[in-house]
Amino acid sequence: MQSSLEQRMTIKFCVKLEKSAAETIPMLKKSFGVDCLSDRQIFRWHKAFAEGRENVNDENRAGRPSTSSSDDNVKRVRDLLNTDRRLSVRLISETLDITKTIIHEIVSESLGMRKTYPTSSSRQVESDY
Repeated sequence: MQSSLEQRMTIKFCVKLEKSAAETIPMLKKSFGVDCLSDRQIFRWHKAFAEGRENVNDENRAGRPSTSSSDDNVKRVRDLLNTDRRLSVRLISETLDITKTIIHEIVSESLGMRKTYPTSSSRQVESDY
């Protein structure tokens, strides 16, 4: 993400220097190597900046915003896990009527929780034999 933003700034700079898109491509490929934008993307951004675009950030995309992992749902999952940390994703999903994938996303990304496995007890069992 950061690399593509830097490349867009570089393309904008080249447009201001009145470099053509064909002249800009080799410079970007030399500077950014394998992380370089495709030729098609470079031409598209070059054209946009040449036509007067100033903003190097992407336009907001249309579409339905994600509402399932809202702050309210994160709070509901956190409260449920505070009562019993051993609840499964499936059980939380059924209780709160939210899909399992969203529950997994909330638990792992928003709450930063992950499943841990007890390894020390298995070593004790082996040493007893």
